[in-house]
Amino acid sequence: MSFINALRQLKQRCVHLMYVHCPKLLPDKMYLSVMYLYTMGKEMHWDNPRTFNEKLQWLKVYDRKSVYTIMVDKYAVKQYVANIIGQEYIIPTLGVWNKFDEIDFENLPNQFVLKCTHDSGGLIVCKDKSKLDIAAARKKIERCLNRNFYYQSREWPYKNVPPRIIAEQYMEDSGSIDLKDYKLMCFHGKVKCCFVCSERSERLKVTFFDNVWKKMPFERHYPASETLIVKPRNYEVMIRLAEILSDGIPFVRVDFYEINGKVYFGELTFYPGGGFEEFKPEEWDYTLGSWIHLPNKLN
Repeated sequence: MSFINALRQLKQRCVHLMYVHCPKLLPDKMYLSVMYLYTMGKEMHWDNPRTFNEKLQWLKVYDRKSVYTIMVDKYAVKQYVANIIGQEYIIPTLGVWNKFDEIDFENLPNQFVLKCTHDSGGLIVCKDKSKLDIAAARKKIERCLNRNFYYQSREWPYKNVPPRIIAEQYMEDSGSIDLKDYKLMCFHGKVKCCFVCSERSERLKVTFFDNVWKKMPFERHYPASETLIVKPRNYEVMIRLAEILSDGIPFVRVDFYEINGKVYFGELTFYPGGGFEEFKPEEWDYTLGSWIHLPNKLN
């Protein structure tokens, strides 16, 4: 092994140790620099971020508004969004609790969805209450309640979200086996593109479209679907609502569902994939990055 390769391996090992074993000990900027090197295989350019992924890291550190905490709280955001675009776009909440053992399963309907309000992944979909594995659900939810999602990739808005559990009405589209997410990418209040998550029950596909529903020639971390994805009937409505909700924000992703011909709000996300998902071809990382305008001194 050459001396250069040995140094490279040592550097990667040190990065791995810091990333895995010392996440809470490092300040945000240092941690993100280490994580970016470890996951993306290249250095983070704080003084001149150019790519989409780099600019998301910059926004984590330098764009911090208290309202962002409300906007990522899966319970609080419902009222926030309803106040702006209307209650008719909100999936009904069936209950909210601080602890799993507070959940009143007896009074919940046969079908429902449980979510943790403060993280990503704390999700239980119940299609038949009589078959719900309560012990497994408790284990998953309590594990999520005991973690602060902020520390995983320093997504600052999550740091002070109260860890709670909500139950939502189970939503099912009569025309589709899988419920599709329509995730609109908003840059300074304008939808420039979106992506659709599909085929979750098999292998997740992520397919990008521009704002007139033309398939875009790149992938981000996940393969695009080879199946024709039909433009949602209410796509223009989604764009209008997303641009209202994203007004004045450098970047935010606004998610919607179309269920039985009606639009429902999903969630707001400031850092898709944590800003650690590669583009193929890589040039699109720069293209989407060019749509985020940071202060002139850093561009």
